[in-house]
Amino acid sequence: MSALQTYAHPAGRILMALIFVVAGLGKLGDVQGFAGYMASGGIPAFLAWPAVLFEILAGLALLVGFMTRPVALALAAFSVVTAFLYHFDMGNQMQQVMFLKNLAMAGGYLAFAAHGAGAFSVDNRLARPALA
Repeated sequence: MSALQTYAHPAGRILMALIFVVAGLGKLGDVQGFAGYMASGGIPAFLAWPAVLFEILAGLALLVGFMTRPVALALAAFSVVTAFLYHFDMGNQMQQVMFLKNLAMAGGYLAFAAHGAGAFSVDNRLARPALA
């Protein structure tokens, strides 16, 4: 196995997880403001805390490679939904870039959903038989 094959999955997981962990932690400073932003896209404000917790916990799960396939599917869905609810403004170049960024992220998460966490992950560790 080449170094790329060995290290690409954990590096990709770390990079793809950081956006959710950092975004979720950043929202902790103003959950009420985030709730207002959510409401502007048609999502009830009371879902702000669950959304913040999802971002942090799903990001951390992906980071360590725990339950990678279902977590990656959930992150892909989250990315697509938020792209359409909050960034679908093709007349605004910044929103267009954010929309495409979310779709690109969803593509990356789908790759993890299809191929798993790879080496150096909790999933990989749990899949190995225990040594006697």
